[in-house]
Order: sequence, then C-alpha cells, then structure tokens
Amino acid sequence: MSRPEAFGARLRRAMDERGPLCVGIDPHASLLSAWGLTDDVRGLTAFTRTVVEALADTVAVFKPQSAFFERFGSRGVAVLEQAVTELRQAGALVVMDAKRGDIGSTMAAYAETYLRPDAPLFSDALTVSPYLGYGSLAPAVDLARESGAGLFVLALTSNPEGAEVQRAVRADGRTVAATMLAHLAAENAGEAPMGSFGAVVGATLGDLSSFELDVNGPLLAPGIGAQGATPADLPTVFGAAVRNVVPNVSRAVLGRGPDPASLRDAAERYADEVRAAVASA
Repeated sequence: MSRPEAFGARLRRAMDERGPLCVGIDPHASLLSAWGLTDDVRGLTAFTRTVVEALADTVAVFKPQSAFFERFGSRGVAVLEQAVTELRQAGALVVMDAKRGDIGSTMAAYAETYLRPDAPLFSDALTVSPYLGYGSLAPAVDLARESGAGLFVLALTSNPEGAEVQRAVRADGRTVAATMLAHLAAENAGEAPMGSFGAVVGATLGDLSSFELDVNGPLLAPGIGAQGATPADLPTVFGAAVRNVVPNVSRAVLGRGPDPASLRDAAERYADEVRAAVASA
C-alpha cells in the first residue's frame, strides 16, 4: 500500500492555492473577554466555532494552541478535536502547536496522539521541542513519514530566553540552532517540492543570514502582527528561503472578531501582503 501524500507537498499546494498564511487559534482569557465571551467551555466553544466557520474554507493553515484548550480539561480537548476535524474537512491544514518533546516510549505516545491517522487529534503537522537531543524526536519523525504528516522543530524562536539555548555554541563551533537546521536539511534531502520537516523561526529576529535557513522544508514564522513583525520583513529575515515560510498571524486576525466578515477581511489582507512580499524577494 502506498504512503499518503507527504505534508510538504500538501502544504506547498495549499499555500499556492489559498495564500501563504497560517492563522493561530489562541483562545486565551483576554481574547475571549474581548469577544464578549465567558472564560469557560461555553465561551471556548463559541470562539472556536466562529473562527472555523469564518475561515476554514479560505485559509491555508491553522495553528491551534493546544494549551488554551487543555486548560479546560477533557471538555476543552473535545472542542479542539472537533475543530481539527472540521478544519481538515474544509480542506485546511492543521499544525498542532503542542511543542511536545520527550524520549523513547513517551515520545512515541506523543507522536501517536497527533500523528496517527486514526487518532482523535490527528493533525497535518506537530510542533516539537528537540532539546532532549534531536535524536529523541525519532519516533515522531518515523510516524510522520508513515502517515504523510510533518513536524516543526523549535530552532530560532522569538522569545528572548530562547537564545541562551538555541544560540549556545557546541564543541564543534556550531550553534545549537544551526545543528537543528542541519538535521532538518538532512531529513528533507531530495524531497520535492519541499520536505515535510520544518523549523520554527521567529519573524521578529531580523537578519538571520548567518544561519542556513534553506532546509528544503517549511519555516513556521510566528511574530507577525501583534508581536511587531510585518509581511514586508520576511525577505530580510528569511532570505532565499522566504518562499517556504509559513507566516503565523494570531492576534492581528483574531482581534477583528467576533464578526466573521472582519475575520475574513483580516486574513485575506495578511495573505495578500505576504504573497506580495514573497513575490518581491
């Protein structure tokens, strides 16, 4: 039996057809309040349903932040399960932002939670943390290949604290981040139109020309909008790898809710701005 189509190929097609944009689904308490919703499962459900109904058929990629659903326990996770199902049924891709990272059978269990096709939370890709060693991600890498899913590995994150680990220099003279990028390039070697194993690289980090970002895979780029980066910044930050960037916008789109038309207008505007920035690079 042939394997499912790889995430990298599906992602390339989705961004080409729907526009190069990832919308985060981050139902934190202050956003629920801004929408006039209660900070409980009822408010969570209303928020999530509105986002899905407004955007699922037009946006290429969604990135639900698992923690904001998990904080409501099993009922919150049930809302997340439903959202993932409906987003994927509408033709969107789902990147589950859970940042899982562990070793051995525990890492394998995390992988099965999000990357096994018959799992309730099966997603097109998963964010993972490699800081127990890149090799600890092997169960997730293997299952992602088998199921046609992808991974986004934390490499150069936008939070200031990340630098103390990610930019630390190893005995061989390479930074930890550069080592992670090299691992990803090896995973994606020979894949077309691009591989399925990407990095998380903050759009707020400025010139990153000292890093080899062209790993022949996608680069998930948080930081556009409320965190200060703009689509016009992308060519400067990502250089030759800009075409494979998946820019994530959360508050700058979600803040336009709860009106569905306003949500759609904001998402369309950001997708157009990213498309123009990439075309000019």
